[in-house]
Amino acid sequence: MGTRDPRIDAYIEKSAPFARPILTHLRAVVHDGCPEVEETIKWGAPFFDYRGTLCSMAAFKEHCAFGFWKASLVLDDKNPKAQEAAGHFGRITSVGDLPPKKTLVAYVKKARTLNEQGVKQARPPKHPKKPLEIPVSFRAALEKNRKARETFEKFPPSHQRDYVEWVATAKSEETRARRIATAVEWMAEGKPRNWKYMK
Repeated sequence: MGTRDPRIDAYIEKSAPFARPILTHLRAVVHDGCPEVEETIKWGAPFFDYRGTLCSMAAFKEHCAFGFWKASLVLDDKNPKAQEAAGHFGRITSVGDLPPKKTLVAYVKKARTLNEQGVKQARPPKHPKKPLEIPVSFRAALEKNRKARETFEKFPPSHQRDYVEWVATAKSEETRARRIATAVEWMAEGKPRNWKYMK
């Protein structure tokens, strides 16, 4: 059997009068679709878990939001209103803004089945990072110091980027020159840019 969290009772009670019937309705829908659901609060909002996160709801000053954790696998089509708010059903200002209860319960059941089956939602593809452009003055300084150059070349891309971005973001030539000298000195000792913060 599922659980009801008194913190969600308090959340609904503290919400604006227009939001209370919406949140109460959504809560009932989730329990109808997944009687084993466990309620909790995450990031200050009501969440519903069953073998992982199912969905969440939130109340704002003038609207509510409701969304599924695995929305791309749960919802049949993309709701154009979804871009208007944090959830997947747009800015909900009354129960009438939501799909019929039967439809919502079916979505909850689908989310429940996905979690039971351990289905993972595909992560969006990572945007490739721009190629590393080493400032000419930094490259010249590395060429003059063999140890620093070898360290830089052996560094993983993230460590190389740390140094290059540090040098490239200098606001004046004087600051850039100082950073290059420090970078070369540290790399000659085999140190990454943030070595002071590493244990």
